[in-house]
Amino acid sequence: MPELPEVEVVRRGLQARLSDGVVRGATVREPRLRWPVPAGLGELLAGRRLAAVGRRGKYLLLELDGGTLIVHLGMSGRLRIFETPPPPARHDHVDIDFGSALLRYHDPRRFGAMLWHGESDGPLAAHRLLAGLGVEPFSPEFDGAMLYRATRGRGAAIKQLLLAGTVVVGVGNIYASESLFRAGIRPSTPAHRIGRARYERLAQAIRETLDEAIGRGGSTLRDFVDSDGLGGYFQNYCYVYDREGQPCRVCGTTIQRRHDQQRSTFWCPRCQR
Repeated sequence: MPELPEVEVVRRGLQARLSDGVVRGATVREPRLRWPVPAGLGELLAGRRLAAVGRRGKYLLLELDGGTLIVHLGMSGRLRIFETPPPPARHDHVDIDFGSALLRYHDPRRFGAMLWHGESDGPLAAHRLLAGLGVEPFSPEFDGAMLYRATRGRGAAIKQLLLAGTVVVGVGNIYASESLFRAGIRPSTPAHRIGRARYERLAQAIRETLDEAIGRGGSTLRDFVDSDGLGGYFQNYCYVYDREGQPCRVCGTTIQRRHDQQRSTFWCPRCQR
C-alpha cells in the first residue's frame, strides 16, 4: 500500500503539472471502488479549475472550484498523467480530462477511492474519512512532547500505535520500522513505557525518515509508481525493513523479523533494546 512518502510524491507531481488546469470532463469505466465513484462524475467536474493538490495522511485532495475530490490509492492504485494517453488498459477505471493532459486512475484491486466533497457539504476536515486522523508528521504540532502526552496509559506496542494513524498519520509499516530503528526503540515496547526523551528521538526519526523517503521517490515494492510512471528507491537504503537474516548496517547483528497482525516487523536486537 502506498504510504505517506509515496502519496506526497504523487501530490507534488500532480501539483506541478495540473495546477490551474480546468477539467473538461471525466470518464468512469468502473465505478465499483472501495466506495462507489459518484454518478455523473464527468458532469460534476466539468468546468472546474484545479486550484491546488493537497494531502491529508494518505488521502490526496484535489481542490477544485466549489469542492474537493478526495482520492485514496488503496493497495494498488496509481495516478498517471499523460499528454498523449495510450488506449485504456484493464484496470484503468477513471480518466479526468484536463485538455492538455489526462489524469488516469489505475487500480487492479479496487481498494482505492474517489469521492466528491462539495463546499455545501461542510468543512472538509469534518469528512468522515478525515475527521479521525492524527496529526501530520511535518506539522508544528508534532513533536516528542505530543507523542508522550498521547501515549500515557496506552499499553499497545509502539509500532502498532504508529500504524493506527490516530496519533500521527502516514507512518506505515516500512517507515515505522525504519523510524523505530533510527530512534533505538524496539517495536514491541509498550507505548506508555517510553519516556519523553526517547519520544523526542522518535519524532525526529519519523520526520527524517519520511523526508528522506520522499526525496528518494518513495518505496516501490510491487505496484507504486509516481505520476510520470517512475518507481521509488528508498527500499534500497532501509536499515531493517525486509532485511531479515542480514547483518545490521550499524552493528552487524542479525536483523530479526516477526509477523504481527498480517504485517512483518523488522528490528535489530542490539540497536533497539
